[in-house]
Amino acid sequence: MTDHKSAPVVTLLDAAKHFGPVRALDGVSLAVKPGDCIGLVGHNGAGKSTLVNLINGGLSPSSGEIRFSDGTAALEAGVRSVFQELSLCPNLTVAENLRISHKALKGPGWRRPARVEILQSLDRIFPAHGIDPNAEVDTLSIAERQMVEIAIGFAPRGTAARLVILDEPTSSLDAGIADQLLAHIKRFCADGGAVVFISHMMGEVFEVANRIIVLKDGRIVAERATADFTRQGLVDAMGHVTAETADAEGIRQDLGPEIVRTDQGLSARKGEIVGLSGLAGHGQAAALARLYLSRSSSWRYGRTPDVAFVAGDRPRDGVLPLWSILRNISISALRQGARRGLVDRHAEADVAAQWKDRIGIRTDDVRNQILSLSGGNQQKVLFARALASPASVVIMDDPMRGVDVGTKQDVYAMIRAEAARGRTFLWYSTETEEVCQCDRVFVFRNHEISAELTGADITEENILAASFELQEAS
Repeated sequence: MTDHKSAPVVTLLDAAKHFGPVRALDGVSLAVKPGDCIGLVGHNGAGKSTLVNLINGGLSPSSGEIRFSDGTAALEAGVRSVFQELSLCPNLTVAENLRISHKALKGPGWRRPARVEILQSLDRIFPAHGIDPNAEVDTLSIAERQMVEIAIGFAPRGTAARLVILDEPTSSLDAGIADQLLAHIKRFCADGGAVVFISHMMGEVFEVANRIIVLKDGRIVAERATADFTRQGLVDAMGHVTAETADAEGIRQDLGPEIVRTDQGLSARKGEIVGLSGLAGHGQAAALARLYLSRSSSWRYGRTPDVAFVAGDRPRDGVLPLWSILRNISISALRQGARRGLVDRHAEADVAAQWKDRIGIRTDDVRNQILSLSGGNQQKVLFARALASPASVVIMDDPMRGVDVGTKQDVYAMIRAEAARGRTFLWYSTETEEVCQCDRVFVFRNHEISAELTGADITEENILAASFELQEAS
């Protein structure tokens, strides 16, 4: 008889999920055992989210079989999910959000134990987090909201978590907070828990996973111990799904005159890629928001917009959820083809089709609803919207959340090519690797610019030093 402690938490046998003619998952077999930390990787649209929803019980398989330990259902088996798109209720407090998934919290005094439990979970994963369990979620930063959702995923909630599925859990976290989460994952798995870790940040996958599974077009195309992969081997296994983009190196021109200057000291020249860095929540997003609003809020909206915006918080600031993919892309360029206020529908369709192919948006028809896409493909639509516009300045607020590594490289190349043609980019990112691709970097600390780095001085060490440097007493 199999020992319960060593038996798989969940086993999939040739599991498939079809949505009409679309084979989102096409015959997947795998087992997740206690102590496993499985890195699940693949391009956007490869089937990762569908697989997760089969494991957590959100979807039923079209064919095949899914078995949980002792024949229970996902919830009773201790399966938890932390989704890429934050699913907290913004009008409730942190403690009240825990109550939604905690059946044991009942009676008139349930709020006190709820506050204690969520605070203990936050303290365990993110020491010195500073989050008040009585705070309403819509008052928290996106990083704090992600921390709360992760803490709820690992919280006891009446029964211990045995398998926690983490979908892009560090996408809104700065490096220091992300390291705290990775350390907790290692402890959790060492104590007999299991984790399915989905991330496009390969360094994190290699750090925490003991096994890596590569999905492509709904199938497992590679599965082996992490030590048996190299980074390049993992990229090769994933394959390349976006159109080839011309490398912009060699066509970079001298920078033009200064065209952006704020009271805070943030500046940019024509054709320059300017990065904003530092610990999350130290004023970078607010600085970009002020800049965008100062140059886009006039009622005298001209034919050519001055700035375009790529949001990192898709649900709140990015997608238009009731519109099609086509409309979400073309809204930034409607005036260019319009005559006497009437939209040229053929030109609109051509713009959407061009960017669908150029940036690799995985859909059969751009007239489908935007929410039919995976989170990463929705983010591609936001890039397409900004780059399709004629705006001379593009503002990007941590835009690579949930975007696969292949598409990231293509977007980097497109940004360099557009900059070489004279377009200016202001780019906030929580990923130091991205910031180091910029021409100039402003590091923020306590809502002020603490350092301005250029050229060879743009290094991870210098960025971290400027992020954490303590102000001397006057």
